[in-house]
Amino acid sequence: MPTPTEYLQKILERQTFSDDDQEMKDLRNRRKEIESLIRGAYPDSTITIQYGGSKAKGTMIKNSYDLDIICYFEHDDTGPGESLKDIYYSVKETLETKYDVVEKCSVLRVKKKKSNDDFHIDVVPGRYVDDTEMDVYLYQANGEKSRLKTNLEKHISHIRDSEVVPAIRIMKLWRNRYAVDVKTFVLELWVCEVLKGHKAKKLHEQVWHLWEAMRDNIDDTSVKDPANPDGNDLSDIFNESTKMALEVAARLTLETVGQRDDVDGWKKVFGETDESDNDADDLEKVVRAIHNPPKAYYSNGMA
Repeated sequence: MPTPTEYLQKILERQTFSDDDQEMKDLRNRRKEIESLIRGAYPDSTITIQYGGSKAKGTMIKNSYDLDIICYFEHDDTGPGESLKDIYYSVKETLETKYDVVEKCSVLRVKKKKSNDDFHIDVVPGRYVDDTEMDVYLYQANGEKSRLKTNLEKHISHIRDSEVVPAIRIMKLWRNRYAVDVKTFVLELWVCEVLKGHKAKKLHEQVWHLWEAMRDNIDDTSVKDPANPDGNDLSDIFNESTKMALEVAARLTLETVGQRDDVDGWKKVFGETDESDNDADDLEKVVRAIHNPPKAYYSNGMA
């Protein structure tokens, strides 16, 4: 009988892409196409195009994955447009010559032309703040401010070097399986913050601690953007509704597992290591309970 940590490690092995997996080959080929398309559209520009997101951070899981392709122009380059909005829509028009493109807040979702097929790719256009090419401005289509100051390398290193990447990946899988509406960026930052003093613990102990913290102290931990902690307010995406959903989901999950060191209890949450992710009756019951929780689960007594 494996230990709970050994069991979770097996779950993560099943959620890990190898370089030879067709999904990864498709992503690499699509990235090459997109890079060639963008560079061809701006022959006089020096553009930084590279991987971002979960692939760069090491937090990708098979259950749900996206590839971020950043596309940053030099700070004084007006070739793609004078403003961040100009850059955003110029890159969109370029991508639309080959793909269908869906606008999101600061990124462009790329899909197959005249089809609903999703390539799992977001293109992130931006412009460097200065010639150090560290901080970058992104256009915000739906934000109160029209631009967002951020730093890709700080985001990547903050998560990649946190020493809690396995716990982050497990929590992403948990979030996805139980359809908890929390942004990946916020979840990653929250996990890093809560596990600061718990890095030496075993994986299942870390995850158990995270669930307990969600259930009991969700309001006690704030999250800040490591790239711009004072300038980027994350309260809108880590709001009371999100915190309540996390609290309820964690409470129900802890009840489902029962005992921290009981492997069979963990299997009720994540399934057998050799079964499909999709066909667990117990999972469906938990998901329904999360989205239709009894009033008793609300710690503040509010319905």
